[in-house]
Amino acid sequence: MPFVSVRDLQMYYEIRGTGQRLLSISGTGGDLRRSPTIFQSPLGQHFEILAYDQRGLGQTSKPDIPYTLADYAADADSLLNALGWENCHVIGISFGGMVAQELALRYPHRVERLVLACSSSGGAGGSSYPLHELANLPNEELAHRQITITDSRWQNQDWLSERTTLLEELVKLMVASFQEDSDEPSRQVGRRRQLEARAAHDTYNRLSQLHIPVYICGGRYDGISPPANLEAIHKQIPGSDLEFFEGGHSFLYQDPQAFKRIIEFLQIQNLKSKIV
Repeated sequence: MPFVSVRDLQMYYEIRGTGQRLLSISGTGGDLRRSPTIFQSPLGQHFEILAYDQRGLGQTSKPDIPYTLADYAADADSLLNALGWENCHVIGISFGGMVAQELALRYPHRVERLVLACSSSGGAGGSSYPLHELANLPNEELAHRQITITDSRWQNQDWLSERTTLLEELVKLMVASFQEDSDEPSRQVGRRRQLEARAAHDTYNRLSQLHIPVYICGGRYDGISPPANLEAIHKQIPGSDLEFFEGGHSFLYQDPQAFKRIIEFLQIQNLKSKIV
């Protein structure tokens, strides 16, 4: 298994595929042991992808100290340096989009083209849903809450009435993942520290400093990173593109057009600005 020393961490990473280099930064609770990974997405057929478990997550070290978004950005920069990747495209998904913003702002020479998927800027641009406030809920209630805020359509009774069995199955799967975390205490530490860092995220007033191609995308029904948050990012980044898809926080796997559009952007094809 590939590990590398990165700052104060032993970091787990994987590189797969061929093509232009793409760094993928995962979301809250991201763990390369859990499917689907970015390698199983359509991106895996087009790029040489570097993905890794961030501090506090997966198989990477989980120090019980305060984490900051600056730490996460420095981790990514140090990983690229350790692997000899001078620069690359970057896709940040959810919390990973927050890290990607910090990476592009603090280490602009690293990022060629940037994809921010279902993310938020914090500050005046709006924060993502405060998941840290749900941390002490019983597992089943926590799972139910997370699923229903992930996609606002779950809060529509007509939508819900046709999918009650599916909701029950999703809750069971999520509760099982919570149980895995509880069986490994260090996972709980890492998740808590990540949520603390997430709550303090704020790049809004600095985003105008970005002068690279940026594609912002999200789901129309996302309750974690709502459309207004993406629109705020778009207004702050000169020349950025914004597009919405059919889905919630998991829109990448709900709308087949999402990855297609990301691939077009990263392959430097013409992409007209649009807000749908």
